[in-house]
Amino acid sequence: MHYLSVFNKYRFLLSQLVGRDFKTKYKRSILGVFWSLLNPLLIMIVQYMVFSELFRWDIDNFAVYLLSGTVMFNFFQEATSQSLASITSNATLITKVYVPLYIFPVSKVMSSCINLGFSLIALIAIIMIQGLKFNIYYLMLPYGILCMILFSLGISFILASMMVFFRDTQFLYGIVLTAWSYLTPLFYPETILPDKFMIFMQCNPMYHFIRYVRNIILDGSLPTFRAHLFCFIFAIGPLIIGLVVFKRAKKNFILNI
Repeated sequence: MHYLSVFNKYRFLLSQLVGRDFKTKYKRSILGVFWSLLNPLLIMIVQYMVFSELFRWDIDNFAVYLLSGTVMFNFFQEATSQSLASITSNATLITKVYVPLYIFPVSKVMSSCINLGFSLIALIAIIMIQGLKFNIYYLMLPYGILCMILFSLGISFILASMMVFFRDTQFLYGIVLTAWSYLTPLFYPETILPDKFMIFMQCNPMYHFIRYVRNIILDGSLPTFRAHLFCFIFAIGPLIIGLVVFKRAKKNFILNI
């Protein structure tokens, strides 16, 4: 309730920060916001040409399979990467006036949500081109997406805290993201993995969020109760941990930024 009251009190500042991040990203760009639509489509086209022709994996509606995973993971990558330096990059403002510090990571995640919205439009366009039928289970898509956003927010709090004390975090996290993307079935079917490796896949939150969305879009079925439960646990657990870490670490932010 405390966080919600502070959020309501500083919602104008939050909206300004989100607007600044969004405008800065497309400043002096000819296509501007349309890059949010074109970027996932162009990446999908390149990956589709490589993985569908070179490896020839037998995946029905591979374009939708590929884009659904790419859109989800790209959001996570963008949101957490931008949040990484959300405290250190606003050191001037933080040292001059009182501002609830958690607003800065939140603003980065929210600005990434705008780009996610445009990317989802591109995904819907590909779904229609591929001729997949929409069903009532699409109403559950926001659940999987919201869980991914909450998970990204929790990781963002942790990364923003680490960055204040360990500046090498920005370089290490780039390596972690690269490994994470290959350990998530974005462009390959999970069936190619040996059974002994599936236990590691089950520990990958992004795997569960992406699989939840793919079950609805590609299989036309409602994800199981277990899928709902895993998404919930991987969303709320890291969020709570992130808030606790951020709350304890922020006392020493002013001494290190």
